[in-house]
Amino acid sequence: MAGLNIKKGDLVQVITGKDRGKKGKVISVLIESEKVLVEGVNQIKKHTKVGQSNLGAKTGGIVTQEAPIHVSNVMIVDPDDNRPTRVGYRREVVTKTRPDGTSYESSRSVRISKRSGKDI
Repeated sequence: MAGLNIKKGDLVQVITGKDRGKKGKVISVLIESEKVLVEGVNQIKKHTKVGQSNLGAKTGGIVTQEAPIHVSNVMIVDPDDNRPTRVGYRREVVTKTRPDGTSYESSRSVRISKRSGKDI
């Protein structure tokens, strides 16, 4: 299984399915099942059992919530032109400091937009 390009907090657009064209923020990423939970997308009605809270109020009934959507059905939105884009990676050299005060160079991956080439 390859790594997922989408992270929590990203703005994504649904590219296929009943909610095609909708945009939303990623609430959570389910790595094992390769799915994401997107705010306001793939809404379902869940019937919950009626119970009582600590204050004596009745809880339960029909609740509307988001259901997971497969990661292949969403694309990250490019921050420049607000359109969906593919994700690429660029290696960046950074200088790190050890606890004893010496420094060394290391590299890290940075996600970039394939459409504009800017950082995501």
